Amino acid sequence: MEIKTCGLIGMGAIGVVYGDLLYQAYGENFTAIASGKRAERLRREGILHNGKIFHPPVTEPGEGKPVDLLLVCVKNYQLREAQEDMAPFVGPDTKILPLLNGITATDRLQSAFPQACVFYGLTVIIDAVRSGREVVNTLNGIIQFGKAVNFPLTEEASSVREYLQAAGIDACIPEDMIRGIWKKWMLNVGINQVSALTGARYGQIAHVPQANALFVRAMEEVLALAKAAKVDLREEDVEEYKKLIETFSPDAKTSMLQDMEAGRKTELEDFSGVLLKLAGRYEVSVPVNSVLYEALRAKEAIRLEAAHAAAREK
Repeated sequence: MEIKTCGLIGMGAIGVVYGDLLYQAYGENFTAIASGKRAERLRREGILHNGKIFHPPVTEPGEGKPVDLLLVCVKNYQLREAQEDMAPFVGPDTKILPLLNGITATDRLQSAFPQACVFYGLTVIIDAVRSGREVVNTLNGIIQFGKAVNFPLTEEASSVREYLQAAGIDACIPEDMIRGIWKKWMLNVGINQVSALTGARYGQIAHVPQANALFVRAMEEVLALAKAAKVDLREEDVEEYKKLIETFSPDAKTSMLQDMEAGRKTELEDFSGVLLKLAGRYEVSVPVNSVLYEALRAKEAIRLEAAHAAAREK
């Protein structure tokens, strides 16, 4: 079960933080997976992280062979394309660790790669921000991962934890990962969507009553859905997050607000989009998230139309 080789696909904010640590620890036994122009750019420019450039090995799919551990750090809407690039790196002994927002990535990856061991995974307490080609962070966060239930603990999970910890990455294996991914999803549904719609930073969501109310009500609808779906979320989880955001850097922005401001595609469909589908299945009323979904779709459409108009004027 010893892990000797590792690949990572998705050199965004999260991927850069963990890619840097893994490359420092394992050198040529670690590789960044990329194709085409993305691979050329990574080889040519390297990766700028906290003011320093590092040049990890870059392997394209046509050169790939199965690795022992594969970290997936793309956005949800990039996952289908990423699966094609990942395929040569996945064998029967490969362990796949997705670090995507939302609650659907593990099922999608297990369906695509039934021969592999696919974990649930998420990151918490990480403050990585991408600005242009540079990623800046002060907190490396914690990776929580594992199977749906982790009692007793498997050899595969233990080996991944040891490998990550040896690279200086804080990694833990909760007993109930379904609770873990739903709990983080509840936070994202609330804070990411409200920030992307209103432009509010963490401090404003914490202290502007109207923004805070939207944040809490959006989370309460996830809680109601979880109860219907027999997922272990609790009222105290909402209370925990209400207090937690007061500890965040007040001027920092959520990833969804950063994407919206930069003109990038957002993960709306994996937040309220998935929520609305599940709410329909379980007959749960989610009026706040219904409005957030339509309002954010409208905002994205308006932003796209403005971008096209600006392009035509050039």
